[in-house]
Amino acid sequence: MGTDSEVSFIRVIRGLSFFSFAAVPRWVLRGSARTWVVALACVVVASCFVACGPQSDVSGVVAPDPHLATNGTVEVTARLVEIPEGAIFKRDLYDYATILKYQVVKVHRGQVATNTLFVGHYNPWKPRAEAADKRVKGIGGSVKQFRGGDTHRMALEVPIDDHFMGGVVNKYFGQETGPLHWAVWTNRE
Repeated sequence: MGTDSEVSFIRVIRGLSFFSFAAVPRWVLRGSARTWVVALACVVVASCFVACGPQSDVSGVVAPDPHLATNGTVEVTARLVEIPEGAIFKRDLYDYATILKYQVVKVHRGQVATNTLFVGHYNPWKPRAEAADKRVKGIGGSVKQFRGGDTHRMALEVPIDDHFMGGVVNKYFGQETGPLHWAVWTNRE
């Protein structure tokens, strides 16, 4: 059968609730306690190497928001340059879009004529997830509040007049040189 230490080790192992040796052949359980300790140590060390090894390329990748890839004709990452005074105000009875100035960091899809974009956001005082209503559908995003210096990834349409017919607050009137863009989806980067 084995020495007393082998028998007691096997009894201890069989007594642990997370080990089930009912289906394990008896010959597998033969051997010294030292053999089992060495085998267990090898499993622990191998697990540490696997767990502490370099991360795969897939583990750090964040799944892109499908709304960004499927909405708009242009998709960009851009930094909000500033929020002009009086451009964003809360009015429950008045729905409007405001034009904000962005500096393009990266173009993901489509084309832009210049690195400075003027983008219209509907009801900018609301979080993007709550901005859509019965009048303007299909807009949204993860931005909770607009702050100068923040970086946003946006799905845009061009020009704004083809996608929004309503009040527009444009503190950059006369300064913009290209078309005004319409923000369909705006996520914080």
